[in-house]
Amino acid sequence: MNIGLAANETGVSAKMIRHYEAIGLLRPAARRANSYRDYGERDVHDLRFIRRARKLGFSIEEIGDLLALWRDETRPSSEVRRIAMTHVEDLEQRVAEAQAMIATLRALVNACPGDATPNCPILQELGGTRLK
Repeated sequence: MNIGLAANETGVSAKMIRHYEAIGLLRPAARRANSYRDYGERDVHDLRFIRRARKLGFSIEEIGDLLALWRDETRPSSEVRRIAMTHVEDLEQRVAEAQAMIATLRALVNACPGDATPNCPILQELGGTRLK
């Protein structure tokens, strides 16, 4: 199938398909006599795999590792689990950091009078002039 059909079948844009090929995440597609890319069943599966992994927030490097493990029928599941657990821990850390940002911003918003006066703790904090 051509790149447009592969994009429709997988939910991955043609631009991203070309990008994944360029960075080596997806093997280069075979070429037809007219030089158009020709994608097969394995390519479609890989693109769906990549799309699902990206939705879960895995990095390109992690996806490459997971794809390699998926293709290796003698893979140790412990390696797959390690990659996923490392990703879970990273996500948990980012969630904690986001929650801390929300708490700080909420406190600043609550401290801001929101009236016609120029006094604004939000701008003072961002400017580094807020008294602690």
